[in-house]
Amino acid sequence: MLAFGWMSVESCLTSALGATNTGKGAAWVKYKGDPVLGGQYGTCFDICVLHESGKFKMWVSWRPKQSVAITESLDGIHWSPPSIVLGPELETGWEDDINRPVVVHREDGYHMWYTGQAKGRSSIGYATSPDGVTWERKSARPVLVAQAPWEGVAVMCPHVIWDSHRHLWRMWYSAGEQYEPNAIGYATSRDGLQWEKYAANPVLVPDARFDWEKNRVTAAQILFWKGWYYAFYIGFRDVDHAQIGIARSKDGITGWVRHAGNPIVRPTPGGWDADACYKPFAVFADGEWKLWYNGRNQHLEQIGLVTRSGESLGFVAAR
Repeated sequence: MLAFGWMSVESCLTSALGATNTGKGAAWVKYKGDPVLGGQYGTCFDICVLHESGKFKMWVSWRPKQSVAITESLDGIHWSPPSIVLGPELETGWEDDINRPVVVHREDGYHMWYTGQAKGRSSIGYATSPDGVTWERKSARPVLVAQAPWEGVAVMCPHVIWDSHRHLWRMWYSAGEQYEPNAIGYATSRDGLQWEKYAANPVLVPDARFDWEKNRVTAAQILFWKGWYYAFYIGFRDVDHAQIGIARSKDGITGWVRHAGNPIVRPTPGGWDADACYKPFAVFADGEWKLWYNGRNQHLEQIGLVTRSGESLGFVAAR
């Protein structure tokens, strides 16, 4: 269980009461019925959510099946049973286990980048779909692999957005160790297959000034919102204990500024997420922010929900 001796008294009380942010304004509040997905299905983790036509669609890593599954919900709380949409392809030699997807929906259909794992290494693959359910791999080989020294043996946890002004796919990915990667890099592509990595990678690294993220930062979801790029990311104080924070940047690459109230989602002592809060994915819908994350207690990971009322993400206006 996570020790809270390093947190302030105020932080401990706030977490215990369910409000997960001590900054000014609205707090991130854990749904009292958490977790919203997992349990009977075993470990479900590292999700991506789209809100379309009044329905939430979640693509989730389903560990017992070593696959990516889809589940749907009208309220973001009650989810249909997961159904596998992309499973392992053992003959390729690099994707014995499929997980950590991101899905983008454009006029030409759905695009997924996912993590394939085999032989102690992780790489990123690419698939497309007309409906988000039936997927076709675009290449038998990964589209992104670990090459640079800082990338170690793993590139994983892709988050991709389509920049319609630049006609460019933009990817933020995690790299380093296989168990938990160490930092976040950036790459771009015209076709989703051929990627050019940013020369000054990594672009988001641990900040030793903050105990909660001093060990590593990983798995960012990037949102462009009201003129800023926001990164919802995982911070680790050590490899087994994680929390969730926010940072923002004007270009999504440089000049990241942390939120003063970080971490915004903390483990609940004795709860289902007592050891770690991982892999956030936030959507603004129905007048509030909904952020799903996977929480861990010992070896079981499940999906939970926190919400924040209003449009603001709580950053002080830039002068």
